Amino acid sequence: MKKILVVDDQYGIRILLCEILQKDGYQMFEAANGVQALKIVEEEQPDLVLLDMKIPGMDGLEILKRIKENHEHINVIMMTAYGELNLIYEAMNLGAITHFAKPFDIDDIREVIRKSLTV
Repeated sequence: MKKILVVDDQYGIRILLCEILQKDGYQMFEAANGVQALKIVEEEQPDLVLLDMKIPGMDGLEILKRIKENHEHINVIMMTAYGELNLIYEAMNLGAITHFAKPFDIDDIREVIRKSLTV
């Protein structure tokens, strides 16, 4: 069973994603901040991380950098509520496979996840 970690400081988004993706057959983990996220990455080695760009404390780019330092094979999809193209480009350069702008279409996310985890 593939493992997915959702990292977002918004509880509602974490719950929504976890609920829907769990029904798709993934084992779900969630984190509200960078410290929790990196701990779960170390302990559980998820196959995919859905990572919010704007997280208080350690931001999404910093979390992405740290994940990729030790776990290059983990797919990371960025989520952002802002149209900050410079941050998105930076995230892609750091190894994110794609990004979604909030509010997102859940079916689009499911499709991208399915494709990225079947490769």
